[in-house]
This record gives sequence, structure tokens and C-alpha cells, in this order.
Amino acid sequence: MKDSFSTKTSIEANGQRYTIASLAKLGERYDLKRLPFSMKILLENLLRHEDGVNVTAKEIEAVANWNPTKEPDTEISFMPARVVLQDFTGVPCVVDLAAMRDAVVKLGGDASQINPQIPSELVIDHSVQVDVFGKPEALDLNGKIEFGRNIERYSFLRWGQNAFDNFKVVPPNTGIVHQVNLENLARVVMTRSIGGESWAFPDTVFGTDSHTTMINGIGVLGWGVGGIEAEAAMLGQPSSMLIPQVVGFKLSGKLPEGATATDLVLTVTQMLRKHGVVGKFVEFYGDGLDHLALADRATIANMAPEYGATCGIFPIDGEALNYMRLSGRDETLINLVEAYAKAQGLWREAGQAEAEYSSSLGLDLADVKPSLAGPKRPQDRVLLENVEANYREALAPMSDARAAKSKSATPGSAKVCKDGSEYTLKDGAVVIAAITSCTNTSNPAVMLGAGLLARNAVARGLKVAPWVKTSLGPGSLVVTDYLKKAGVLKHLEQLGFYVVGYGCTTCIGNSGPLPEEVSAGVAEGDLVVTSVLSGNRNFEGRVHPEVKMNYLASPPLVVAYAIAGTVDTDLSKDPIGHDAAGAAVFLRDIWPTNKEIGDTIAATVGPEMFKKNYADVFKGDSRWNQIASAEGEIYSWDNSSTYIKNPPYFDGMTMQVGKIEDIHGARVLGLFGDSITTDHISPAGDIKATSPAGAFLQGRGVSKIDFNSYGSRRGNDDVMVRGTFANIRIKNLMLGGEEGGNTYHYPNGDKMSIYDAAMRYKSEGVPLVVMAGKEYGTGSSRDWAAKGTMLLGVKAVIAESFERIHRSNLVGMGVLPLQFKDGENAQTIGLKGDEVFEIAGLNDGEAREIEVVATNAAGEKRFTVKVLLLTPKEVEYFRHGGILPYVLRQLAAAPKAA
Repeated sequence: MKDSFSTKTSIEANGQRYTIASLAKLGERYDLKRLPFSMKILLENLLRHEDGVNVTAKEIEAVANWNPTKEPDTEISFMPARVVLQDFTGVPCVVDLAAMRDAVVKLGGDASQINPQIPSELVIDHSVQVDVFGKPEALDLNGKIEFGRNIERYSFLRWGQNAFDNFKVVPPNTGIVHQVNLENLARVVMTRSIGGESWAFPDTVFGTDSHTTMINGIGVLGWGVGGIEAEAAMLGQPSSMLIPQVVGFKLSGKLPEGATATDLVLTVTQMLRKHGVVGKFVEFYGDGLDHLALADRATIANMAPEYGATCGIFPIDGEALNYMRLSGRDETLINLVEAYAKAQGLWREAGQAEAEYSSSLGLDLADVKPSLAGPKRPQDRVLLENVEANYREALAPMSDARAAKSKSATPGSAKVCKDGSEYTLKDGAVVIAAITSCTNTSNPAVMLGAGLLARNAVARGLKVAPWVKTSLGPGSLVVTDYLKKAGVLKHLEQLGFYVVGYGCTTCIGNSGPLPEEVSAGVAEGDLVVTSVLSGNRNFEGRVHPEVKMNYLASPPLVVAYAIAGTVDTDLSKDPIGHDAAGAAVFLRDIWPTNKEIGDTIAATVGPEMFKKNYADVFKGDSRWNQIASAEGEIYSWDNSSTYIKNPPYFDGMTMQVGKIEDIHGARVLGLFGDSITTDHISPAGDIKATSPAGAFLQGRGVSKIDFNSYGSRRGNDDVMVRGTFANIRIKNLMLGGEEGGNTYHYPNGDKMSIYDAAMRYKSEGVPLVVMAGKEYGTGSSRDWAAKGTMLLGVKAVIAESFERIHRSNLVGMGVLPLQFKDGENAQTIGLKGDEVFEIAGLNDGEAREIEVVATNAAGEKRFTVKVLLLTPKEVEYFRHGGILPYVLRQLAAAPKAA
């Protein structure tokens, strides 16, 4: 620490002195009281890491003098205190680190140079699927299937756990990564011995999952990054970012009777998407926080990616300390958090002066109403009373298209025989009802609310419709404990909501197959069926390939719609079902009161549950501990594996740094519209047998039943590059908007899969571009959406706008992000996708705008684009071919340890 501003001092907590970089001392020179909470955390991070090279006094001054309304243009370097990973994104991270060990040795370095420099914790939560449901043995059977499918991946992670320092793995059947992070891993204030001194500093985190922001609910600044950026942070590299704008969101009042935290977050998401917060911090403040439990705050923070913000942070206050006690944190840590936050001006008191913000908006919590979101985007909130109309409006164009081409004798309807009964399955049927996702399973109010509603429903003799696939993924072992203690787990089970696993399940697309009879009925009637889930994502093709509409809802509403069996009803006024006597039962009849929910929480949820379930969080069960794994610093790659493979990113790499070259003679691989998500670009779910990835796996002797998912195979680039742009719902406008991952190969115009076209272009030496509309790359922080794009041979992506994480990932993999000028896109310019592109004038990355020339048989079109290499550091990364080659060369050139 260079300490240009003389801020190094100490505080006392628990009878011990801790060194800190004091914001109070810096506040003697600058007015820091006006700064938002999140900006103060950035400022402390810079003070502590000032070295005159990566962090300079000029950067510190820029944040201290922050102008809230100024467009971001000043680069700073941020260094998170730790990294948290989940297994879908974590496995490729560990694969990359293993590959870097091989590469650094070839470049003359030591394998031990590739080692996490900060605490890095991986939670296995994305692999369990809902293969078995609706029966007591579902949890055990799904666990057996999970281990059978993923034994290679788990063996590899066990090797990593032993091979790397500062790297720990939370085994399967523990919980969802963000819930485990909130309930156990988060420190809020961290300590570390540096230079013989015990330092205290804010807990900050990068996560390889976009919903890392959930931890913002307890005052921990963190956000989702691609695996590439996370790896760089793990290896000690600061993250380059522009000083952000901070949007203030003022909360007042308290939630009304019948409204849940889910309804609140869907309202907040809709408001902030409309306001426009992409690339910005969002900070919540106001007296409404006095009536907002920590779990409710975490629910709101969790969905920051859905409203488009980098983070959605809440300050540290008494409620944060209450939650730390509730979740079994040590009292010495809690005392340190309070002392540190108060000393640094990071503590919130009711009624304190408001900070300055770039812009502000507000919400009276009393105005929140029961809501869902859908049928295909999380920001499309629908009031409960309007769901029926929303469904019918979305159905109309699908129904018209079906009528024009359907082969079904009775489209929209099918007779189904299941379990000895016959029933009619219709459009709008809820075929999946899933209580899933850390967004809601971390919140006792909505989980116990679902249990109490189930109790009341059972008491009235209600049952779930026979075509509904029900599942309960509690999010952590603690949730199961308090559902049992409250006596409501048995009622959920009576309605078919048995625990299926401790993971993301349906929210990540691991919904498993529909029952054969239901699947056949959907196909027979060409049905537009639905899912209702308590998740955070409902993008097309994500939840299940046979389900075309998906609605996000609170856990109590998931149970309610499972009973109703359809979204083609108005649960605000229509009966949810009928009791044994034939009398109508309405949702209002079985909905628990806020007081009953609160009283149940108070009587059931306590620190003993957290302490018991997290006592040996890294130990794992017998299945985990029986897995054999390799040993040694260097991983022994198995060339026969279809799960784990040495990636080609460093093949032929030397110490020579390149230049950013212009792109000549490029062809269009795909032309896409608005809201292309990372799920569209790199799907996580089902692998079709007829897809390039399916064909590859079958060619390697893997049967369809053992395909697993794209997410589980992210450690093998052969599978993942074939899955890039292979989502069944992606629409390539070159083909008139036809669904599926196909394109035309030019100049001959042959139609083929995007992968096959890319490989043909590669053999011809032709570089590629992708074009798209607004919000390209929304959704998960999926590094494979950038890795696969690069491996296909795409050199540039030209879009109207990019989601923050995906743009960063593209840069990290050496793919150039270019942005159309405001008001322009491929359609306004008249681009068809058959053109040859010249992208020149990049000036080794120094150009801010360049002219693109696109030529086809009709002539030549010229248009100007912005070059989205936003910081000098990103330009430097790009010259190296991406972040990882940059880091590798730095480490290989560093002096070897004695």
C-alpha cells in the first residue's frame, strides 16, 4: 500500500487491533458523506491497493471527487477479496487453470505460478436434475443419477481441490451457490495478514454466475463476471472498470397483506428496466428498509441481472447483523462488522442524510400487488389478475401459426391417459410447477408461505392437477429443516412437492423430462403448455424444450397454479378448485396472512439450524468422498473423456504479443434480433440428438440417455463449440426468423447448421461476424457464450447494444464488440447477411469509431460503428488475444520463486 493520502490507521474490535485504509481520514480532504455506500467500498478498495502502477493516486482522487451525473470515462482497477463459483461455470475455470499450468511450463515458467491468490470457493449446485419427482425417494434417486452422470467432472474438481491453494469445493447436496454464499460463505468484513499486520476490509466478491449480486443484500459488493475475468482475479489480476454511475432506489412504507418479496422484486425489476440501469450500480435506501427483512433484500439484490444493473446493493445496518446472528455467524465476526462499518461510514441509521445519486426513483412498498412475470422475460411483470389475458394474448400468434401448419387433428387439445385415468390436456396447461432458485428459496417468508398455503389447500381437499410435474428444490438443507419444524413439509409432499435435490434444478433448465404421456400429448396436440416456477429466468428454451411459455412466480403462487393446472384462469376471482363436497375454493380462502407467516418464521427459524448444516460444509457425503481423483500439480488429461478436455486456447502460444488487426473479407455467421440471451448463444440444457453436439457425442459412443446437458459438458470444448448458437428457439433472420441454430453458407447459399457453416468458413480461411439488435448477451454470465463464439471463428460482433458481462467476456476471448450508431441497425442499413465485410481502421485498438463496408451483389453499404474496447487495459488484453494469454505471459515472465 503506497498510502499517498496517509489513510493507514487501525481500529479495535474484540480486544484486537486491525489495520484499515481509513475513509474517515480521507474524508478530512474530500466530502465523502455525499458518496453512495457502494462508491465508498470502491474507494476503500483503491486506497488499500494503491501501488502507483495498477492503482494510482489519480484514480483515488477521481472516485473521491465522483460526479454522479458524469458519463463514465475514468478507468479504475478493482480487486475483489474473493471469488465464488458454481460448477457449470466453475468446471471450465478449473479446466482453464489446469491448461494454463501446462502452458506456463511450456513458456518456461513453473506450474505453481498458476494458483488462486485469493479465497476461491466453488459450490456444486447446477448438476442435479429433476429426473424423479412426486415421490419420497426422489431426492435419493436424483442424487444417484447426478453422481453417475457427473463422476468425471466431480473427480476433476476433487483433483483441483487438492492441486490448488486457496481453492475449496462445497460438494453436492448442500445448497445453491448464492444461498450458501449468503447463509455461510460471506464474511461481510474480511481479515487477512499482510506484511505482518492484521488487516480488516470489506468483503467483496466476483462470482461466475450473474446472480452473485444476491450477496449485495447483506452489504457485500459483488457481481457476476465471466469465468475468464474470474480466473484473472483468482490469479491476482485487478479488474479494469469505469467509475460507474449509481442509481438510487428509495423504498418507503411496508408490504401490504398478500404481497410477497417475489411480487416486490418483479415490480422493482420492471421499474428499473424501464428506467435504464445497464452498466450502472443500483443502491437501495430509505425508511422502507426498516420494514424489509434481510431475506427480502437478498431477493431484490439477486435479480440485479434481470433489471440490468451491475449490482443492486443494500447498506450494512442492524438488520444485517440480525441476519448474521440468525445464520449462526460467530459473535466476534459480528462485532468486527459493526465496528468496521461504523468507523468507515458504511453503517446505515434510520433517517440519516441521503447520498447523491446519478438518478433516483422510488417505490412505496404498500403499492406492491401479487404478480408474475412472463411468458418469456423476467422484466415483463403481469398482475395476477391479468395473467389469463396475458397468456391469451401471447397464445394468439402461436395459435395462428399452428393452424397454418399443424398436422394435429385437434391442435391445442389432446387426450392423455396417465395412472389409469384419462383427461384432456389443453393449451395453457401448467405441466411444470417448480419451487426452485436461490432468488426465493433463500427467503423463509415465501417458503413457509408456500408450506402454509399447501396445508390450507390439503385441509380443503384440493389436489394438484394430474399433468403437473411438481418439484421442491429447497436451496439449502436449512430450508428443509425449518419446513419440517413448521410441520408443513408433509403438506407440500401431499401435493406432490417432494424435495428433488439441493440445486438450481428447473431455474437453470435442469427440469428433467416430462412424463411420457404428457410429452406425447403435447406433441399430439401441438400444445402451447406452460411452466410456473419461483426462478429468476424464463427465457425461451431455457426451462424445457417442450414448454413454450414460462411464468416466474412466488413459491405460494407456484403451488396455487399447480392446483389450478392452467394459466388460462384468473386466480384473483376464479376458483382454484373444488373441495370434496363440490364447493368452490378460491385462492383468497387458502392464502396465509402476513402475521401467520411472520409468527411461523419466529417459531421455527433459528441459528442452530445453520450451525448444524454448515458445520462441515466442505466435507461432503459418502458418495463424494468415495470418488477417486488424480494427483499432482499437472492434470493428466484423458483423451477419451467427453466431459474434461485440454482446451485449445493456448495452442502454439509464444511470448510474442500481437497487434489488433483489421478484419478483411468477413462473412456473416448469424443475423439476430433483439434480446438475444446467453442461453440463446450457449444453451445450458438439453442436447438434441440431431444437433452437431448430439452427433459428436453419439460418434464417441455416448447414448442419448447419457448426454446430460450442455451446462455439465462445459469442460469439453468439442461439445460446447458445437452447441454455440444451437438453442432451439434462436431465430436467425437470414432464414426469415426460422427457429433453430441454422444459417446460410455464402457465396453458394447452402443451408446448414451454424457450426457446420463456421467450420466450412474456417477451412476456407474466411473470418466471421455476428450481427444483432438490442441487449445482445443478456442473462447468465456465461463465458462459453464468448468462448464458443471465438472458437467458431467469429472475429467481431456488431450489435445495437450489449449486456455488460457478455461484452466483457467477448473482449476477454479476443472477439471485437462493435456497436451500431444510435438509431441504426442491420435492418435500417439494409444488411441481409449475404455481404462481405471490411472492418478497417482499428489502429491497433486506439480507434473509438470506425467505418464498416459491407458489399454484396446489390452494391456497397457503409456505416459507422463504435469500438467497445472501453479501457486501455481492455485494449492491452485484446493485443494479447484475451485476458488469459495476457495473464499467462505476465506469470511466465515473472521471476521464479526461489
